Amino acid sequence: MKKVAVLLAPGFEEAEAVVTIDILRRLNIDVETLACAESRAVVSYHDIPMVADNTLAGRLDTLYDAIVLPGGPQGSANLAASAQVIDFVSRHDAAGKLICPVCSAAARVLGGNGLLKGRRYVCSGDLWENVTDGEYVDAPVVEDGNLLSGKGLGHIFDFALMLAARLSGDDASVRDHADHIYYAW
Repeated sequence: MKKVAVLLAPGFEEAEAVVTIDILRRLNIDVETLACAESRAVVSYHDIPMVADNTLAGRLDTLYDAIVLPGGPQGSANLAASAQVIDFVSRHDAAGKLICPVCSAAARVLGGNGLLKGRRYVCSGDLWENVTDGEYVDAPVVEDGNLLSGKGLGHIFDFALMLAARLSGDDASVRDHADHIYYAW
């Protein structure tokens, strides 16, 4: 079974995280939420408290099939400023695992730390203007090698379904599920 880590830093965009978690779990993909904080309790961008499955510090040595980095202005800034997060993402990227930023996370976390490595990506707003190591593409979801980025909350179903399809290798089942939840994918 494929295993995904969703990194939750204080100020994370809750809907980007929860919709992705929900879609992946519905499709029988193992998701572990990791708090990028001292405790498992993390407060989201819109002040919704959540309790993660574990802390990033408690799972630093675990290798996942994919890492999801939800956006949110504060959340992505907190992810980008964390040496543990950057090391964790770098190690997974070097191992060829899927790196999956959403919204501001591609520009702030990856672009801000030289982790885009020339790959094509999408992010929210005009944050791409400050990124020098990747190629911005204006699309709902952009895939380049092991980098799968989503533009933002309005496209989160497309992002989550694309990630599920890549992890499962079964586009037909993912399409069936999209139909089941009345989403035209």
